[in-house]
Amino acid sequence: MTYEDFSSAQSFFLWSTFAIALIMGAVVNKTNFCTMGAVSDWVNMGDTGRMRAWVLAIAVGVLGVMGLEAAGLVNLGNTFPPYRQNNFPWLENVLGGALFGIGMTLASGCGNKTLVRIGGGNLKSIMVLLVIALIAYFMINPFPGSDQTLYSTLFYPWTNPTAVALTTNQDLGAMLFGDNVATGRMVMGALIGGLMLVWAFKSADFRSSFDNILGGLVVGLVVLAAWYISSNVLVNADGDILSLQSYVQDWDLYAPADAVRPAAAGPLAAQSFTFINPMGQTLGYFASGFNGTLLTFGIMALAGVIAGSLLWSLISRSFRIEWFASVSDFVYHLIGAILMGFGGVLAMGCTIGQGVTGFSTLALGSILTFVAIVVGSAATMKVQYAIMMRGES
Repeated sequence: MTYEDFSSAQSFFLWSTFAIALIMGAVVNKTNFCTMGAVSDWVNMGDTGRMRAWVLAIAVGVLGVMGLEAAGLVNLGNTFPPYRQNNFPWLENVLGGALFGIGMTLASGCGNKTLVRIGGGNLKSIMVLLVIALIAYFMINPFPGSDQTLYSTLFYPWTNPTAVALTTNQDLGAMLFGDNVATGRMVMGALIGGLMLVWAFKSADFRSSFDNILGGLVVGLVVLAAWYISSNVLVNADGDILSLQSYVQDWDLYAPADAVRPAAAGPLAAQSFTFINPMGQTLGYFASGFNGTLLTFGIMALAGVIAGSLLWSLISRSFRIEWFASVSDFVYHLIGAILMGFGGVLAMGCTIGQGVTGFSTLALGSILTFVAIVVGSAATMKVQYAIMMRGES
């Protein structure tokens, strides 16, 4: 997908993101694909249907990335965010993942589910979105009149020293196979993706659930579609074929004098779906008065998921206005949103951003974050159940 000018390439990049996010939003709403619900069903009822749907999405992502990389169709060595970086901030993965898992349980859903619920008429989720966006924005961007962020103030001084500088990229193929990285990624992708696929379809109940299979399959496929598109939108700049990121990095060399440069090159790198940092990006975009230079993949993904969910809720006549049932309901959602804002940025992703997109790269940090999210969520549910039983007694 090579374009003769940057503007056309960027437009395709952004609108194709919106289109596949629209599909994601509609299908997630239709199938009730929900990562928090997956943990809840498993912990509280012993039902693994939605957990198997989540694992199916991961398996599709892992096997798909393996195939795309083997075919030379994507290069995930330089992504946004940098999943495979050799800096391994394990404590931030664990702490951020646990905070996010607790938060999504208190707020009745992860970042993706929040957007889907907004599309379905849930006004509670608008508050959750706004709070996450505010926290996420200031975790990354400095306070007005300052060079300090929430991250640099609250976390960096004590989490950064624990990060491990690896001698290789942190994906399992690179770590375990040394110089044979390509072979390692194929072997580990086939092994882990294959085992996940087998586990997902081992259940007869899951095999008979059209919605669970559809939800897991589509989420995995849209993650792959985003990886492919974001890796293959190119610009022919006077005979030099450049990625969008490279073009912006060399803007003065290639761009016409009257062209408007995007605010940053990083958000134009190869990437796929994640929702917490993009919520902060969306807040910045709105606060700027819709400055087009700030428009990113993440902002279009948010808009697409909400629009897709709204479309399905109208088609299925399931659109319902919902509000907080009580003051305690409001407080739980508020605390959950705050924790998701902190945790999602600290862990560099959410149940989709790390739990599917990051996991598809087999980055160790993504796998660790996935485990921490599930454990944090499950532990919170156990505590909630114990409190409820104590209240009844």
